[in-house]
Amino acid sequence: MKTNKLFKAVLTAAAVTLSGLSVAAILVTPAAADIASSKATVDAAKAAGTVGEKPDGFLGIVGGADSDTQAAVVEINEGRRQVYGQAAAKNGVSIEAAGQSAFVNIILPKLAPGEYYQDASGNWVKK
Repeated sequence: MKTNKLFKAVLTAAAVTLSGLSVAAILVTPAAADIASSKATVDAAKAAGTVGEKPDGFLGIVGGADSDTQAAVVEINEGRRQVYGQAAAKNGVSIEAAGQSAFVNIILPKLAPGEYYQDASGNWVKK
C-alpha cells in the first residue's frame, strides 16, 4: 500500500531514532495527500481531546470519534506498526518493545500540553 510506504518514510524521517534509521529525503507521491489528511484529522482530534497516545506506541480513541477520525487513527496506526516492525527487526526486539520505546522516548516527550496519553493503568491523562 503506497500510503503506508509514505507514512513509514515520514515517521522514519521525523524521529524514529530508536531504529537507527535516517532518511535524507522524502519522495512526494499522490498518497501524500491521504497521509496529510489523516495526520491533520488526528492532530485536530488530539487537540480536541478525542484521540490520545497509548503506551504501546499507537493512537487510541479517548472518548467517541466520528468515522473519519477512526479511519485516520487506523491508517496512522498501520504505518506505525510497519515502522515498529522494522525497528524491532533491526534491534532484535519485539514489535511491542519497539512501540513502547517509541512512546517513552519519542511520542510522550513531544505531546503538547492538553493532549491525552494513556498511563500504565489504562487511564487517559491530560499532559
